[in-house]
Amino acid sequence: MDEDYYSIDSILAENQKIQCTFKVEIPDMGHLDGGSERDIKPLSKMQIPLWMAYILIYSDYADFSIPAPFNARVRNALNAEARSVRLSGLVGQGGSWYGFGKMIVRLLDDAPADEISKVLTKTFRDRLLEVIDQAQHFAALGAGGGSASGDGAQMFREGLESMERELFVLAQESAKRTKRWYETTDKSVK
Repeated sequence: MDEDYYSIDSILAENQKIQCTFKVEIPDMGHLDGGSERDIKPLSKMQIPLWMAYILIYSDYADFSIPAPFNARVRNALNAEARSVRLSGLVGQGGSWYGFGKMIVRLLDDAPADEISKVLTKTFRDRLLEVIDQAQHFAALGAGGGSASGDGAQMFREGLESMERELFVLAQESAKRTKRWYETTDKSVK
């Protein structure tokens, strides 16, 4: 976290909520759940932002469940065919699935952390080639490709996670610049 302190993506990832189960009574904090209880009772379950959960978990006041974007069902789908999963829908509009996963890994013990870390890495590798390929494809269509190409690019981008969207834009811009350079370069060999 410290190296990402000023990162907007890190701040957004830390704002994701995780399910915590409290081990002890915490007085005068019932308002966190939005309920009418004054205190948080032991074994109470509550959705807590990740930035707050760090303190509770490391102080041994609470445990947490692996969030839905990283549960067994999602991991199995990603292992089967990572390109078919809409990562943007797992953490909310514009959310950072990879950033959230990186922070969840920090909270877990060795074996579960290794498993989620491997899923994050494998998913990124499996999806990267298609992100770059699609970016170059839509860049090649350019403005003359019609509005259908713009709609197709938009639909493709909507399924991407925030980091993937950034890579898509960079790859698209790189393809456009390369094409422009190639078209303006003197082709006569002397």
